[in-house]
Amino acid sequence: MIQVDGLKKRFGAVQALQDVSFSAGDGKITGLLGHNGAGKSTTLRILSTVIRANEGRALIDGHDCSTDPLAVRRSLGVLPHASGLYAHLSGRENIRYYGELHGLRGAELNRSIDRLVERLALGAVAERRAKGYSQGERLKVGLARALIHRPQTIILDEPTNGLDVNAVRMLRELIRELRDSGRCVLFSSHVMQEVAALCDDIVIISHGRVVVRGTPAEILKATGAPDLEEAFVRAADQGEVA
Repeated sequence: MIQVDGLKKRFGAVQALQDVSFSAGDGKITGLLGHNGAGKSTTLRILSTVIRANEGRALIDGHDCSTDPLAVRRSLGVLPHASGLYAHLSGRENIRYYGELHGLRGAELNRSIDRLVERLALGAVAERRAKGYSQGERLKVGLARALIHRPQTIILDEPTNGLDVNAVRMLRELIRELRDSGRCVLFSSHVMQEVAALCDDIVIISHGRVVVRGTPAEILKATGAPDLEEAFVRAADQGEVA
């Protein structure tokens, strides 16, 4: 579970987060939406323990992102917007390295790698260097790295960007599997079709504040919009929906 209360973050004179509060529950897919510059990426970086908030509190499965970042990282799997694979390592070596960082060793690690290689259909590329991977292949290895330690909470930052139809369908199925297994999934995307197809709850950020949150039906009712795309535009552009 993710619990965010009153996050504020400044970068010099720029107030990136004014006041961000929301929760994302276990067994749910929560969409985090916002225009570029709205504060979405800053929020995700705080939750991923890359940076610290100036004020407020963020908890991942009860662990404080500021005061106990190592416990957060043990509980958290992150697929960033740029997968950042090590180009001269094979797919399997990239996954193994992250597993070892999480303390996995020997037969347990090998079983976990084999399970993910099979589930993500990576068998054809697992032994190849990542340098020549397609966008879809990079995504799959990035997902495997994020999931190798079986985290309870998963953050996916614009995971469908640049993917073909088959890769998008595979990702949708996997995200639903994670939800159905009781995991907490925080999903960031600019693609409203993906949000509509996947998300149980939605949080919209504008100008560093949460302007609307709730189920898709509640979002439509609050904004008076006929669909989620129009709801996003009304909430994010005007920032007037509470």
